[in-house]
Amino acid sequence: MKHHTTLFSLDQIAQALGVCRSGYYDFIKRSPSKRGLENAEAIKRIKTIFEESRETYGSPRIHAELCAQGSACSRAKVARLMKKNDIQAKMYRKFVKTTKRSGNIPQPAQDLVQQNFYSPLPDRVWVADITFIAINKTWVYLAIILDLFSRKVVEMALSDHMRSSLILAALQQALLLRKPASGLIHHSDLGSQYTSHDLYEMAQTHGIKLSHGKTGCTYDNAAMESFFHTLKTEHAYFKNYKTLEEAKTDIFEYIFTFYNAKRRHSTLNYQSPNQWEYNYYKNQSISVYTV
Repeated sequence: MKHHTTLFSLDQIAQALGVCRSGYYDFIKRSPSKRGLENAEAIKRIKTIFEESRETYGSPRIHAELCAQGSACSRAKVARLMKKNDIQAKMYRKFVKTTKRSGNIPQPAQDLVQQNFYSPLPDRVWVADITFIAINKTWVYLAIILDLFSRKVVEMALSDHMRSSLILAALQQALLLRKPASGLIHHSDLGSQYTSHDLYEMAQTHGIKLSHGKTGCTYDNAAMESFFHTLKTEHAYFKNYKTLEEAKTDIFEYIFTFYNAKRRHSTLNYQSPNQWEYNYYKNQSISVYTV
């Protein structure tokens, strides 16, 4: 009634709705109910989490964050309040898979992963791939290395070319940072960069076992495809990069300050990759101490 008083008198509105004016005045003077106050507080928390997620979280991740903060609120209630208040995660619907395959494979290919994208320990299985990023009506190339244990991006490299030196730069930096033990599995598709002699030599030097999925099979590197889908539909597709350096800075910031550090992952029981690793090493320290 209040929203229409500029167009109609209260008597006209009350008559149309079949209510009395006194009832309307009693209603607007009434104090908010306990449930109404609780919902208002919940909505405030939901909006804060939603904004901190860069408007990428839907109800499952917002519910997980509320639980982590100690707020008692069911997932169904979170979904209902979000719908009622028009809070919806941004998502660029179109995602194009851009991986190129090589028809010339100089090294024998073996699949050591077999679509089992799980690792019980860190730095035992890394998956890698390259994707395209649009910059000023052209393309640049992003190489990513992901640890299957925590779904953490171990390292990235971005360049205006997709020669084998691109993936070697990412792998070399990842080896320096993580120092994995001999026997690490490096899984990729059959792109020419990942079947190159240069990668084969680096793998031999560091005791890395190379693994390749089948040609043209998205499911054989599904963990990487999932990451690229997240990166592009939640972030990169909303950007309008002008230079390579601008793209490199922005994507680096997204990956290492948000995706690794904060974004809750459904396969990690809605923990972030960094939190998953922290909990693992914390439990390892407790086990060693108790023994």
